[in-house]
Amino acid sequence: MTDNPFFTPSELPYGLPPFAQVREEHYLPALERGMADQLREVREITENPAPPTFANTIEALERSGRILHRTVTVFFSISASDATDGIREIETQVSPRLSQHADSIRLNRPLYARIKQVTTDDAEEAWLLEKYRVDFVRAGADLSEADQERLRELNEELTRLSTTFSQNLLTASTDSALVVEDAALLDGLSESTIKAIEKDGSYVLTLFNHTNQPALAELTNRETRRRLYELSTGRAPENFELAARMATLRAERAALLGYPSHAAYSVADQTAKTTEAVEEMLGKLVGPAVANARREAEALSEQAGFPIEPWDWSFYAERVRKARYDFDGADLRPYFELDRVLRDGVFHAAGELYGVTFSERDDLAGYHPDVRVFEVFDADGSPLGLFLFDPYARPTKRGGAWMNNLVDQSHLFDERPVVMNNLNITKPAEGPTLLTFDEVNTAFHEFGHALHGLFSDVRFPRVSGTAVPRDFVEYPSQVNEMWATWPSILANFARHHETGESVPAELLEKMKAAERFNQGFATVEYLAAALLDWSWHKLARGKTVEDAEAFENAALERAGITLGLVRPRYRTNYFAHIFFSGVGGYSAGYYSYIWSEVLDAESVDWFEENGGLGRGNGDHFRSTLLSVGGSRDVMDAFRDFRGRDPRIEPLLKRRGLQV
Repeated sequence: MTDNPFFTPSELPYGLPPFAQVREEHYLPALERGMADQLREVREITENPAPPTFANTIEALERSGRILHRTVTVFFSISASDATDGIREIETQVSPRLSQHADSIRLNRPLYARIKQVTTDDAEEAWLLEKYRVDFVRAGADLSEADQERLRELNEELTRLSTTFSQNLLTASTDSALVVEDAALLDGLSESTIKAIEKDGSYVLTLFNHTNQPALAELTNRETRRRLYELSTGRAPENFELAARMATLRAERAALLGYPSHAAYSVADQTAKTTEAVEEMLGKLVGPAVANARREAEALSEQAGFPIEPWDWSFYAERVRKARYDFDGADLRPYFELDRVLRDGVFHAAGELYGVTFSERDDLAGYHPDVRVFEVFDADGSPLGLFLFDPYARPTKRGGAWMNNLVDQSHLFDERPVVMNNLNITKPAEGPTLLTFDEVNTAFHEFGHALHGLFSDVRFPRVSGTAVPRDFVEYPSQVNEMWATWPSILANFARHHETGESVPAELLEKMKAAERFNQGFATVEYLAAALLDWSWHKLARGKTVEDAEAFENAALERAGITLGLVRPRYRTNYFAHIFFSGVGGYSAGYYSYIWSEVLDAESVDWFEENGGLGRGNGDHFRSTLLSVGGSRDVMDAFRDFRGRDPRIEPLLKRRGLQV
C-alpha cells in the first residue's frame, strides 16, 4: 500500500495528521510496518560495534519507531473519539500485538545492557537516561527468562481484557440508555435538550461515564430519576468479572517485579513514592468529608420532606441551593454559550496570562466535522502549535473529557505541538450550545492540559509536555480552572446569548456561595472511587475475587466511607480510568486528582497573593513549570514556582474539610 498516509511524515502545517486521507484500511499495514521498522532500528542499535553512548543508544531509541508512533497516536485518538465498528475490530486485533511489541523492546537484554553502559555529563541527557533505565527495570528487564515469558503472557492478557472492558463500556453507554416514550416524564429538562434527545418518536438519554448523570439534577419525576440512576450504576455488568481478573493479574505481575502489590508498583515512580504516603493523605480526608456529607443529607431530606434515595441527591441539592442561596444553576446557562466561553473565556484567559493568540484554521480538517482547528501564536507572534477542539458527545465517543497530543513538541525532531481537547457536551438539535457551569469548568480544565502540551520546550519527545508522573499531570489543568471564575475573565465571556448582557453580579455571588454547599458529597464521591481503586490494587499475589460487587462493598466499608446515599463517582463496572489502560493508565492512581489538588490549591493561593491574572505571573508559571514537561524532577519544578514544599491546609480550606 504505497499511498498509505502514515508511511511518510505529514506535509500539513505542524505535522497535523492528514485525516482527510486516512481510511480504516490504512491502520493495520501502517502498524505492522511501524513495528517491523522499529524492531529493525533497535537491532541496529544493539549490533552497533561502537561503545554505547548517549547518541548511539538513547537518542537512537528516541528516533526509532516514527511510523509506529504516528499511526498509534492517530489510531488511539480516533478509537476514543470516533470509534466505528471497524475501528473497534482493529483495536481488538492490534492491542495485544502492540503489547507484545513493547515487551520485545523493553525485555531486550542486549539493548538493556547497552543502556546500562551509557554515561553523560549533560543534565537533561542524564535525566532521560535514568528515565530509560527505570522504564526497562519496571518493565522486567532484570527478570529471568522464565519470569520474562510469564510477564509477556500477563501483559498480553491484560491488554485484551482492557480492550474488552472499554468496548463493553462504550456499547453500554448507548445500550443502557434511558428510553422514554412520553416527554412528560422528562419534565425539568430544557426544551432544547428534549429536542436534542428525540429519536424516532422516543427520547433517549445516553449515559455519561460517571455515576451521577447530569439530568438527575433536573428531572422532576422521581421514578424517571430512579430508572436513570439504576441504569447508570448497573451498566456493563460483565465488566465486574473482567475487572476482578485484571486486578488478580496485576497483582501477579507486581510480585514478579518485586513489589507486594500493584499499588506499590504503581506509586514507586510517582511523586507519592509509597503506598503509605497515599494512604496518609486519603485518610486525612475521609472523616471530615463523610461528616460533611451526612449534614448535607439531613438538609436534603428536610427539603424533600422524606428520606431521600441516591437518585434524589442531585435534584434536592439544587433545591437546597435555591432555598438557601436563591440560586438555580439553570439560570446561568443562557450566559454560557459555547463559542463565547471558548474564545472570550478559555482563550482570553490564556492571552492575558501568557500573551498567546488563536486563529481558527478552516482550511485544516479534523477527524470529524465537529472538530475545530486553531493555530496558536506566542506573545511575540511566532507560531507555537495547533489546538483541536472536539466538544460534542456522540455514540462513537467514549465518555468524559480528555486531552491528547497528536504531535509531541521536541527539539530533536524540530516539531511543534499539536494537541486536542475532547468534551462530551450534548449537541442541540438547533440553536446555540448553552453550557452548565460544570461544563465551563471542564473546558478550562482540559485547556490547562492543552497549555501544558503547547508550552513544552524540551529536547526529547519522551519527556515532552504532559509526560510527567500521573499524580502531577492533573495539577496544571486544575490550576487553569481558577480563571473560569476570575472576575475579569468571567465578565468577558459570561454574556446572555440573546441580549449580550453581562451575567448579573448578584447571580455570580449566589453561585459562589452555593458552591460551598455539597462539597461533602463531591469529596465522598471522589474518595470512594479513589479508595475502591486502591483496594482492587492492594490485592496480594494469588488472591482472587469471586464476587466483584461484594468486594466493592466490603472495600468501601473497610475504608470508612460507606454512605448509602453517595456511591463512588465510578463503580468497578465503569471505572475506565483504572481498568482501561488506554485512558492513561490510572490503575492505583485515581488518588492523583486529589494529590494534584494539593499542589493546585497552593498555586491558586500563590496567584492570589501575587496579584492574580497578569503576564508576569503567567510567565513565571510557564517558565518554571509548564515548559519543562518531564525533563526534570517535577517537584523541584513546583518548588521553583512556589518557593517551598506544598502544604495540605489550602486544600482542606477549599473543600470545607477543616476539623
